[in-house]
Amino acid sequence: MKAVVLVGGEGTRLRPLTYGTPKPLLPIANQPFLERQLTWMGRHGIDEVVLSVGYLPDAFTKHFADDRFGDLQLRYAVEDEPLGTAGAIRYADEVAGIDERFVVCNGDVLTALDLDELIRFHDARGADATIHLVPVPDPSAFGVVPIFDDGEVREFVEKPPPGEAPTNWINAGTYVLEPSVLDRIPCERNVSVERETFPSLLEQRGHLYALERDVYWLDIGTPHKYREAQNDVVRGALGTPPVVDANEVDPGIWVQPGAVIDASTRLVPPVLVGRDTAVGPGVYLAASSVGARCTVGYGARVENSVLLDGAAIDRAADVVDCILGVDTVVGEAARVRGEIVVRTPAPD
Repeated sequence: MKAVVLVGGEGTRLRPLTYGTPKPLLPIANQPFLERQLTWMGRHGIDEVVLSVGYLPDAFTKHFADDRFGDLQLRYAVEDEPLGTAGAIRYADEVAGIDERFVVCNGDVLTALDLDELIRFHDARGADATIHLVPVPDPSAFGVVPIFDDGEVREFVEKPPPGEAPTNWINAGTYVLEPSVLDRIPCERNVSVERETFPSLLEQRGHLYALERDVYWLDIGTPHKYREAQNDVVRGALGTPPVVDANEVDPGIWVQPGAVIDASTRLVPPVLVGRDTAVGPGVYLAASSVGARCTVGYGARVENSVLLDGAAIDRAADVVDCILGVDTVVGEAARVRGEIVVRTPAPD
């Protein structure tokens, strides 16, 4: 079965991390997010994935050098200009020739959804399109989707005022579609599947359904949510170890091969320490994910933060609520709060 993954966005809310790396290739608990998503799809019978790419397309083809990830065959639909969510799906069809039921996923949603169940639900109702819905405490920032008792969609309500939403179940960004839906999408223009294609299916009954499932779900697109995703994965929100080669040395404390952690370090879960990383004496490391080949110096404090590969924190530095980019250095006794810090290239 084929799937389309929408990975064309620029990830503006995660800048400057995303100036050189597309958001889907940023790591979540020391594994690129997109690899996690592809692994999840592969477990549910997907064998071919079309990546709908717009921003930094060469980064994807370089990362997946042989156009494969495990048993998955990868294809690329590279947009010259943004086509919107529906336009991207239609263009992916032009590249891959989709002639049977297929899955669509947003490239910034981390979820533990049982995709097999969504497909069975879709088939049982003979739907043209089926949407996964998740509940949120405040749906006013989302599009909410009221349904009938059998799961048929009643309407779409975009960003209802606080306290006036007819439901708190929102579109979670994973769909099962029949090829007939592609015929509803105009070619070569920007089209939204949420605002145009799906509402057009409501013109007649029995075409559009939705499955309500309160499973783990997170949009990783902001710095706060990106850090939250790291901790959730290390805690086990996806039901698997945070990364394949990590060993749980204490509850909620995961360590990859080659890491050296001084015995005097205080570790407060959830914590992941990456390959060949050195954590010095007297360090306080709490609710953080540390990449490969990092160093954390004597007496440093690191809390609720993400260190990408090669980041270094000097002695007595204090880093809280931060994301440190690849090879970033935080100087001795520096105090950094709530920032994304990236390495500044040396002048030519």
